[in-house]
Amino acid sequence: MGTITERRLKDGKVVFTAQIRVMRDGRKTSASSTFERRAAAEAWLRRKEAEANKPGGFDKVARKRQSGVTLADAIDRYIAESERQIGKTKAQVLAAIKTYEIAALPCGAIRSQDVVAFAQELLDGGRKPQTVANYTSHLAAIFAVAGPMWGMPLDPSEMKAAHVVMRRMGITAKSTKRDRRPTMAELDKLMQHFADKHTHGRSMPMHMIVAFALFSTRRQEEITRITWADLEPGRVLVRDMKHPGQKIGNDTWVDLTPEAEAIARAMPRKSERIFPFSTDAITASFTRACRFLEIEDLHFHDLRHEGVSRLFEMGRTIPQAASVSGHRSWQSLQRYSHLRATGDKWKGWPWLARVAPTDGGAEVVALKSARK
Repeated sequence: MGTITERRLKDGKVVFTAQIRVMRDGRKTSASSTFERRAAAEAWLRRKEAEANKPGGFDKVARKRQSGVTLADAIDRYIAESERQIGKTKAQVLAAIKTYEIAALPCGAIRSQDVVAFAQELLDGGRKPQTVANYTSHLAAIFAVAGPMWGMPLDPSEMKAAHVVMRRMGITAKSTKRDRRPTMAELDKLMQHFADKHTHGRSMPMHMIVAFALFSTRRQEEITRITWADLEPGRVLVRDMKHPGQKIGNDTWVDLTPEAEAIARAMPRKSERIFPFSTDAITASFTRACRFLEIEDLHFHDLRHEGVSRLFEMGRTIPQAASVSGHRSWQSLQRYSHLRATGDKWKGWPWLARVAPTDGGAEVVALKSARK
């Protein structure tokens, strides 16, 4: 009853089109969808065949065959015409949604039940409720603009109703606050590992990047965008700083700790950017090192969390910490309010002198650069 056809696109990518044909009482209908993986096409085919064999299955398949643009069409147009740059994570999620059955449905045929079924499929596939919530949140953006902007019959009220059901049924859940902080022993191991590899010319200076991330509290993608022109005494211009409602053009000046400035100025001027490396390369290197050194559950982003925690432990107020971290909402920093002013545990850290060698430490470098 169903077939899978393999097809090669112009760019060389291979896709798999699954098609099902159904006949009942002399009536015919069909449905098809294209996937990047054969396994996904086979799974779709099994679902469709099971659906068609149920009572009323023919009418359901026929309904989904209605004319009109599909959700996949709406996703494609959203990506193509959005004036704001779509973040890497959001783009990946939207591309993943297109491989599910819901993407093949006509916009006018999608009901809250379809959205809930899609979310349940994600959950059954091993994704956590927090991840499912992330997927449906990005999908909701399509529902919000497709009708008013392009006249596509996606009903936002159906998405809203689906959200209520998913929350109450536990299909989606709020993300939990991650509180992992690296220990000094763990960072000592990482720094030694990265320094040894760089000394032998086998990698980028990850020890410099790790130290800068810790003392600057900057995110990975922000670090890779900083240019020498963005660096001034005591502060740095962070381009396209992450913000929930603004992906590009959000350039913000933030304070730079003396340690972070010293590390940045210790980098060789080989490029317009201070850290001319890709985020993918940094992530891969950090992940491999943690695995090799048997450091469990440590992410690069945890360095930012450690850096912000350090500021509060040094006795900084929320406004003072925000001037470094770049948080626009001070409420986001309330999670650190339980930290007591116990001092700077990273003061005198031997690795700081190694990544930013000076006659008197990072503070001297900052003062010298300010006088230039």
